[in-house]
Amino acid sequence: MTKSKRFTIAFVFFGVVRSLWALSPDDAQKWREDLHFMAKEMERTHKNLYHSVSREEFAAMISALNTKIPSLERNEVIVEMAKIVAKVHDGHTNIYPTRDPKIDFHTLPVAFTFFGDELYIRATHESYRELAGARVVRVGERDTKSAYADVKQMIGFDNDQGARYWAQYLLAMPEVLQAFRIIPNQDEVPLTVETAHGERKVVLRAFEPVQIMTGDIAMLFNRRKGWIDVRDLSGKDDPLWLRNADHVFHFTHTGNLLYVQINQVTNAPNETLSQFAQRLHDEIAKTNPKRVAIDLRLNRGGDGTLIVPIIRALIQSVNVDRKGHLFGIIGPATFSAAQMLIDALEKYTNVIFVGEPTASKGNAYGDSRKIILPNSGITVRASIYFWQDWYPWDTRDATMPQLAAPLTIDAYCNQIDPALEAIEASREP
Repeated sequence: MTKSKRFTIAFVFFGVVRSLWALSPDDAQKWREDLHFMAKEMERTHKNLYHSVSREEFAAMISALNTKIPSLERNEVIVEMAKIVAKVHDGHTNIYPTRDPKIDFHTLPVAFTFFGDELYIRATHESYRELAGARVVRVGERDTKSAYADVKQMIGFDNDQGARYWAQYLLAMPEVLQAFRIIPNQDEVPLTVETAHGERKVVLRAFEPVQIMTGDIAMLFNRRKGWIDVRDLSGKDDPLWLRNADHVFHFTHTGNLLYVQINQVTNAPNETLSQFAQRLHDEIAKTNPKRVAIDLRLNRGGDGTLIVPIIRALIQSVNVDRKGHLFGIIGPATFSAAQMLIDALEKYTNVIFVGEPTASKGNAYGDSRKIILPNSGITVRASIYFWQDWYPWDTRDATMPQLAAPLTIDAYCNQIDPALEAIEASREP
């Protein structure tokens, strides 16, 4: 048999298999209806849908997907729709499997985390304990850089930090990996990982449905029953920033530092943020700490109208609101209303930022509204306001730390907080 004939037979066979996987005509029509409903409602709802993508390009993407839908599988349709939404290019306009149980994707028995540009297996189900802490070299046949570039296409983000925050979840979803042809099918996910004993290949399978999470607090580092987090292997206690990750806000003294953690910009069940701000003010006046650190690393947002009392409390604490005495800890999960709090700290106080760049910026679209697709029930979010906390000519894409203190895999494994270490080592004016 000639090579061309073998290729033709293989191509025909592949086409037959694809036709068996494809949507039924009735399902295809329903997805087409959802697609056109999405396009219409996004244009109606978004503050400025075409701020980064042209009207013509957006319409062309809708038309192209409309044509392709009958040949696609369900997960591929969802990913293609998410790619269109992501083209709007803002962090509050999106389709995310971690925010919507209707999408019903699955995840692997490992949790990925980016430390810098490198992807690691930060936690595993106890049955894969030996993989905890391994560096991911390849996902399927792609290196991690290439795999990240693929899944980034379906993420709504304000900057690269925001994209990496969501990508570490998407890279563990077989439905997403198959839709991008990172793996040939959803049944098996081959990984090449690097451990202390060298490189090895493993094959993982879908383990459980994607964990649905709130949008206002980072849950990445939360422990899960039956799972091993690599930081647990050290036998040491959690650093301060991970001890009370489930609290809305709290403060504690450590040496001559008053450590303040605000994990959501919202009111707690038993205390408003305004009441907490007054309590913080009184604590500073009573104890006169040498330094105060406001930690926003886990803060994904909330209600930005609530931030004024916090800023007022710090400004009124004149012994603290001085260079070298007031610090703001930021990172790649810091987003939305947390960015607004950072913007106000930058504008009105003498804060020094410590840590890593934020996931948002001062001039950005936000306050998303839900669009529920009529047939699938999937949620699309679209931004309804443009917030301009920075001057119009300020082109930064993130708030940058003056004291860089990136969280490395070694620091995480050993329960070390580089941000607090940087504050401790900083010289007073």
